[in-house]
Amino acid sequence: MTATPATTKTDNEADVEAAAAEEPAAASAGTATETAADTAPDAAAQDADDDELGDDLPPASPVRTAIGAGAAAVVSGALGLASLTGTWTGKVLSERETLLGQIKTAQGGSASAQIHEIYADSWHTTAAVNGGFALLALLVGAFVLVRPAFGAPDAHPQPGWVRAVALGGLVLGAIGLLLSVGMFFDLFATLPSTGS
Repeated sequence: MTATPATTKTDNEADVEAAAAEEPAAASAGTATETAADTAPDAAAQDADDDELGDDLPPASPVRTAIGAGAAAVVSGALGLASLTGTWTGKVLSERETLLGQIKTAQGGSASAQIHEIYADSWHTTAAVNGGFALLALLVGAFVLVRPAFGAPDAHPQPGWVRAVALGGLVLGAIGLLLSVGMFFDLFATLPSTGS
């Protein structure tokens, strides 16, 4: 068997291979530099456009604001309606006053005392509870309507239905409060008289 001599690379061959390997890397680096240089003005122009449009502002949360305002408006409307139609709480307290009046007059009493204890106190309790609901409706409705006037201006104004429902609650609350005050002070109807 004859031994084949090992091939060794000369210094010139090694230099040629190294130069060949460096050429694609330099070419790709040059292309990347040219691409970055070409896109740099585009990126600067895009940033300028974003600044003009205000896209770099922190995102607001219009969904959360609209949900809270909408819920408050619906609560205002419900409270206003409850102040006109009456509530379970008002009925229970009214019946309690009636029962207390019956207990107080069970051992006897004048007719006017019975009217006052059994009917007037119950009537006034119902008026007071309805007036409380009306006042809450007024406060919540007014809060929803005037809230946008305070604080930083919002890019997303309240939806129209929120303002409409809040205004409805405000009006119902005002009517309920007027009726409750009139009922409490016996302006619309007086208590029965025992005089002949």
